Amino acid sequence: MTERKLEKTVELDASPERVWDLIATGPGISTWFVPHEVEQHEGGEVRASFGGAFTGTGKVTAWEPGRRFGYGEPRPGDGPDMAFEFLVEGRDGGGTVLRFVQSGFTAEGWEDEYDSFDKGWTLFFGNLRAYLEHFAGQPVHNVLTMAMAPGSKEQAWPVLLRGLGLGSVPAVGERVTLTGPQELTGVVDVATPEFLGVRSAHGLHRIGAEGDAGCGVSAYHYFYGEPVDTETLSKAWDAWLTGLFPPPAGD
Repeated sequence: MTERKLEKTVELDASPERVWDLIATGPGISTWFVPHEVEQHEGGEVRASFGGAFTGTGKVTAWEPGRRFGYGEPRPGDGPDMAFEFLVEGRDGGGTVLRFVQSGFTAEGWEDEYDSFDKGWTLFFGNLRAYLEHFAGQPVHNVLTMAMAPGSKEQAWPVLLRGLGLGSVPAVGERVTLTGPQELTGVVDVATPEFLGVRSAHGLHRIGAEGDAGCGVSAYHYFYGEPVDTETLSKAWDAWLTGLFPPPAGD
C-alpha cells in the first residue's frame, strides 16, 4: 500500500538561513507554531506545548543545518509514528522555498486525520508568512489554551463568538475588537470554518474549533516584541475557555 503523505510548499521572502532558524530551533518554531524546545542534533529530543495539558514529545530524525530538519513523534498504542520533515531551498532571485512532508497516518479513518492536519498546517504556515511580513526578528511570548467541547465545531462557534463579543463571523480585512479576557483590536486575516485569526499591532491571535463529534477548541496568541505576563494571561484565557465549555460533572 502506498504510504500517505501530506505535502506543502511555502514560498517565503526571507533568506534560507533565516528560514532555517524559524523551522529548526525552539525559539524560531515558537514564533509561528507552538512553544518548542529542540535539541539540535540527530537523536535529540523535541518537546512541544499545545496549551493546557496537551503536549508532544519526539526525536530528531534528520539534522542537516541550513537544509533539512526532521523529527518523529510516537503515537500512543499501536499506530504508526508521525514523521515530519522540512526542506529549505534557496529560491532563484532571492527568498526561500520551504517544502514540508508529513507521514505516518493511521490506516483506518485516515481521511479525517489528514484533513485536520492539512488545515492546521495551512494556518501555521500562514502564521510564518505573517510573522516574516509584520514582525520579523521580534521575540515571541506565547499564550495558549486548548480544551475539548461536546458536539461539533458548528455548535461551538456561536459560543466562541459570543465570548469574543462578536455577533457573527467577520470577514478577512475587517477591523474588529475581541473582548474575551483581554481587549484585542486588529484586522481579521484568517476566516475559515475552523479558525478565526486577527492580527493586532503587537501580535497574532488565533481562535479555533475543530471536529464534529467532540470538538477541540483553542485560543493561541503570539505576542511579539515587549514581554507580556504570559502566566497570568494563559490562566485568564484558560478560565475563559473553561467557562464557555465547562467539563462534564464528575470530570
